[in-house]
Amino acid sequence: RNVTWIGLAANLVLAAFKFAAGYWGRSQAMIADAVHSLTDTVTDIAVIVGSHFWARPPDQGHPYGHRRLETLITVCIGAMLAAAGVSIGWDALTNLKQDGANNPGWIAAAAAALSIVCKEILYRWTARTGRRLKSPALVANAWHHRTDAISSIPVLVAVAGAILFPEWSFLDRVGAVVVSLFILQAAIGIAWPGLRELVDSGAPEAIQKDIARVAGDKDGVLQVHDIRTRYIGASIQVDLHIVVDGSISVREGHSIADEVERRLITDLPDIIDVVIHVDPPESAK
Repeated sequence: RNVTWIGLAANLVLAAFKFAAGYWGRSQAMIADAVHSLTDTVTDIAVIVGSHFWARPPDQGHPYGHRRLETLITVCIGAMLAAAGVSIGWDALTNLKQDGANNPGWIAAAAAALSIVCKEILYRWTARTGRRLKSPALVANAWHHRTDAISSIPVLVAVAGAILFPEWSFLDRVGAVVVSLFILQAAIGIAWPGLRELVDSGAPEAIQKDIARVAGDKDGVLQVHDIRTRYIGASIQVDLHIVVDGSISVREGHSIADEVERRLITDLPDIIDVVIHVDPPESAK
């Protein structure tokens, strides 16, 4: 939340500065970039508000916690990014042949350069924090910072080109189309993992093999089967069956299962919950 609050404040200041620079610098491209910057404030607010809910501990109504709210917000951020990319690309294509009305001033170019630097710094800081906290929503919001930085690049090129070569104003629209494709690619990369989680897709085969290996290495485990996984936020919940000697006591079988659970959570840090069913050899599949 602290990182996102700072990002929100920076977005508001940058958007205001871009509007002023676009107005005083007579740059329609810069004013459009300011509007795009305002979309970042929406995702910042979504993360700030959402984090109050998904950080809550499990309760009776939500025994697995509230992390799916983070997934839902991540998908929404991806959708908003996609909408911004489509809007930018469509506007650029429809205005591709439009001539520039006024030559912009250098204040507009300076605003674009400042935006690129500030937004890239915000991206790196937010993304690093999101990866450390294993927060997909925070990483998704970081990408929104980067797409804002990327969208300012053609603005900088177009404004500088229009100042130096007024007849090249069409570069603004060409660059915007290219930027819209990058934004759409980022949007798909952000939203797709969340969509897979919402339909309870399992962990990759490599992780399932690691689960079978760690569980099978415990003394007393004869076989591991029926491994099922699903994501809760960035973490994994595991259900599995282990086969133990049918002649041991319930207490011994329970102790083996407890140790398997401990090893899985310790050795595979993405795993946060394990449910183990203990089978005798004659029940094994």
